[in-house]
Formats: sequence, structure tokens, C-alpha cells
Amino acid sequence: MTNRRNIVITGASSGLGEGMARQFAAMGRNLALCARRTERIEELARELRKQHSGITVVTHELDVNEHDRVFEVFDGFRAELGSLDRVIVNAGIGKGKPIGTGYFAANKQTVETNLVAALAQAEAAMGIFREQRAGHLVVVSSFSALRGLPRNVTAYAASKAGSAALADGIRADVRGTPITVTTLLPGYIESEMTARSGRNPMLAKADTGARALVRAIERERAKAYVPTWPWAPLSLVMRYAPDSIIGRFV
Repeated sequence: MTNRRNIVITGASSGLGEGMARQFAAMGRNLALCARRTERIEELARELRKQHSGITVVTHELDVNEHDRVFEVFDGFRAELGSLDRVIVNAGIGKGKPIGTGYFAANKQTVETNLVAALAQAEAAMGIFREQRAGHLVVVSSFSALRGLPRNVTAYAASKAGSAALADGIRADVRGTPITVTTLLPGYIESEMTARSGRNPMLAKADTGARALVRAIERERAKAYVPTWPWAPLSLVMRYAPDSIIGRFV
């Protein structure tokens, strides 16, 4: 395990991003937080600075779909903190409807945010890491990346499969270097996104999910299902069960 001191988290204003920020702050890490909702990340930053006086927390407004701005913000964070040790590509959305039912705009927005914007974040982070000759890139994909899924999840699952493949490819490209790449595949964790999905008996509490994510990130393994139980064993079911069974759980 490497002590990554300066950590960037995108989509940090709520949900998994906010939860990870709180966990890392408690561990004494410096944070660079960005999101579209500036007032929320600034409020979070003030709270974390007050609770953990020894850390630095910097913030920037960022819509990850503004790709040039992604590079500007990451470079700004590096200038403010001196270096970037870890970048967590977390920003994402879960909009979507069945393909061909008149909701192309929503499906397109999901793919652009979860995949194209993830590419922009990875490009910006990896440019810095290659120059530093060190760093840890973390891509928050999803358990749904394991296969194509029906109904409202089709575009979302496709976008997350793309982001997982992106991370896997970058990892292969930098194998044998001081740059590490982790692909996270979270299951259902309490957040604004999952709140819209209704009751789910497999839903992990937000704090439980955030702790599990941070543990997985700190281990710096190539790939991790989060939380490990039940999602690691369920990955086999997800990969090989027939569509008729998988469709019941989406």
C-alpha cells in the first residue's frame, strides 16, 4: 500500500465522491475536490478543514463534459498541491431509457458523461502522472459493466463497460512503470443515483460503501468489486446467467 498524499476526486459534491472525500480526510490526506455544484463542494471543504486541521482541501467548479476545463482544473490542482498522487475518476450520471423509445438525448448524455468525460479525465491525469513518473489512476466503473443490460440501464451499462475497458487498457499500457491503475466495480451503494431506483435489499449504506471503496483504492489492486460481498461472487452469475434471469434484477 502506498501513502498517496494528494488526491483528486471528481463528482465530489455528493454520493460516492463525498463519501470517499470524508474517508480520505479522516486519514489525513490532502484533497482536490471538483463538481458542478460549487456551493456543495465548498461547504464540504470547509467542514473537512474544520474537522481535520492538518489537511489541505482545495476546490474547483467542474463540469466534466467541458473537456478543456478538465485539463485546466487538474493542472490547477497540481499547481496548488505541488503534485498529484491519485486521481479518482468518479463523476457520472445514471439517466437512461430503453433504446429506441424516444430518449436519445438522455442516453447520449449518460454515455458522454460516463465514458467520453472519463476519457478526458484519464487523459488529464495520465499526462500529469507520465510527467511525474508516478501516480495512481482510479476509475469508478460499475458492476453493470460486466454485461449488456436491458431497459433503462442499457446505455448506462454500456458507458460503464467502456470506462472499465479504458482503465484496463491504460493499466496494460503502463505495466511495469510506477503508475498504477485501478478499476472499481461498485454494486448498489446508497447515493442520489440509487435513491431514484426504489427499494433494493442489496443496497449498501453510504458509509459502508465509502469505506469499502477507500479500502479497495488503498490496496491499489488492478480490479475490485465493491463491497466484496456479495458483488465478487455475484460477478460469476452476472457474466454467465441467461438474459431472462438477469432481466429480473434490473
